[in-house]
Amino acid sequence: MTPFKKIILFCHRWLGFISGLVVFIVSITGCIFCFQDEIQDALHSYRKVEVQYKPYVDPSILKAEALKDRAGATASYMYYYGIDRPAGVLVNLPKNQMLYVYLNPYTGKIIHTENPAKNFFIIVEFIHLYLLLPARVGSLVVGISVIIFMVIMITGLILWWPKRKSDRKRSFNIKWNGRWRRVNYDLHNVLGFYATSIALILSITGLSMVFESVREGIYTTANLGKAYPSEKVIPKSDSLLKAKVNSKFVIDKAFASAQTRSSKAEMFLIFDDASTSGTIGITAFAQSLHYYKSDEYVFEKYTGKLLKQTPHTQKSPGLKMNDMNYDLHVGQIGGLTTKIIAFLASLICASLPITGFIIWWGKRKKSKSKKVKAVVHRRVHKQHLA
Repeated sequence: MTPFKKIILFCHRWLGFISGLVVFIVSITGCIFCFQDEIQDALHSYRKVEVQYKPYVDPSILKAEALKDRAGATASYMYYYGIDRPAGVLVNLPKNQMLYVYLNPYTGKIIHTENPAKNFFIIVEFIHLYLLLPARVGSLVVGISVIIFMVIMITGLILWWPKRKSDRKRSFNIKWNGRWRRVNYDLHNVLGFYATSIALILSITGLSMVFESVREGIYTTANLGKAYPSEKVIPKSDSLLKAKVNSKFVIDKAFASAQTRSSKAEMFLIFDDASTSGTIGITAFAQSLHYYKSDEYVFEKYTGKLLKQTPHTQKSPGLKMNDMNYDLHVGQIGGLTTKIIAFLASLICASLPITGFIIWWGKRKKSKSKKVKAVVHRRVHKQHLA
């Protein structure tokens, strides 16, 4: 092995020791989370409603119903998930507690109330994002470990790459009929090679959720450095209008406007900023439970005046890439096929720290055995000479 490859091997091995446990946890939880929508749909009947060919009830009605008999509670986020799915209101209770209230979007009646902290897949998501540590600390630990993992993948590719053409066919296949150590070695190297490209995509999209600098880097790179100042503008409501206008049903007016402008959208997210200069933000998504291809609207919270609109077709390439981030990360960008690919890639990534440790442990034992044999040989040789 050349001195360069020895350095690469040293980095690959010790970076693996540093990040291995976190990589395993993040990968296995990502693997579990891939099919969370399909699993929850199969387990929970409240995630589906009977389609009724009439308009949705107004968001003000949903909000009022969700907050009924909950003193001190507020609600800023509301979802209309689709024509055959419930609406949802995220209720903030006193003492930093939350409830997710599901309602029939056609009648406004509550069909299910859930504590997000007790939902299995939300727990899995929090482990994936923060390792159940405080958010700031956990996200930093995960982010740094993912960066290290990306370096490990690249160094592993350098170490694995066959020198001779005659070795390449053998290097791309697992020798299933070999001894278990050989099979483990092939699982680490061959599967690691096949998963590298997908793993790097999953890593970069994950990092963009942790580090704003990565998100901005994707935005700038996709835009080839070109600036789009209008996309950075954040409108504000005129707080002086608060006492002059009855704004109780403005959210309904804003939602109706967004529905008209994005008539083919399947899912809507409404964010009602509670601050005095805050706005009503409505995002219309082209497909239910998918977050790519969305039209964004910002309304004045006291009059319902449209302050800003950003249709998907007019977004910059960088903004489209950032919108695509979640769907890429969970593998749903291309439907079931890409979900399966993301699932398998995550499973392989979870296995790499284990197979890598077994390789290291086997070489360590072999090295110790050689040293012991050498010592015994020297002692026997000295006795023979004596």
